[in-house]
Amino acid sequence: MSIGFKEWSLVCDLLEKGSQTLILRKGGIAEGRDGFQFRHPAFFLFPTHFHEQAQHLRQEFFAGAGASEETRPHGDSEKAEIAVRLYAEIVRTWVLHEWEQVKGLAAFHAWSEDTVQERFQYKDAPGISVAVLRVHRLPAEWVFPNSNRYGGCRSWLDLPDCPDRLFERKEPVLDDVAFGEMLASLPLPPAAD
Repeated sequence: MSIGFKEWSLVCDLLEKGSQTLILRKGGIAEGRDGFQFRHPAFFLFPTHFHEQAQHLRQEFFAGAGASEETRPHGDSEKAEIAVRLYAEIVRTWVLHEWEQVKGLAAFHAWSEDTVQERFQYKDAPGISVAVLRVHRLPAEWVFPNSNRYGGCRSWLDLPDCPDRLFERKEPVLDDVAFGEMLASLPLPPAAD
């Protein structure tokens, strides 16, 4: 089985363009007692259409996100097929508990400050998980049937096996130089939590 990570379709668009390089996550109601953790070092980005995504992004990013805004108030359950086009590897992770550190990451993601602060404050203790991703584009969309098992407020999914012909021909969204420059400019400590 391949591992999938659920993320808003608009954010997937930005990751594919290299406009965003981070994932911020607090965890949903289906994450379990221990809450959210980056459990897998690499995964396919599973685009979701939950909620009103655009209102949670800063306007300058939403304007450049493309026309894939297909938000559905009840999620993706009515879609017959899922189309995946991105594979990501985690380069570094942190769990941040200081709001000023989280606020300093605004240049590396598209979420509005209110949205990030809401996630940071969610549940008992302030904090948020951060991952820097090296995103790869598949040469063509990987399409497979939708299933009820992909629903719910969870981050991680077991997906069917990705065809080798797609996986082996993936290419990084940012070249080595651009990715290295982004990594060097991150205002975070060098060691992960």
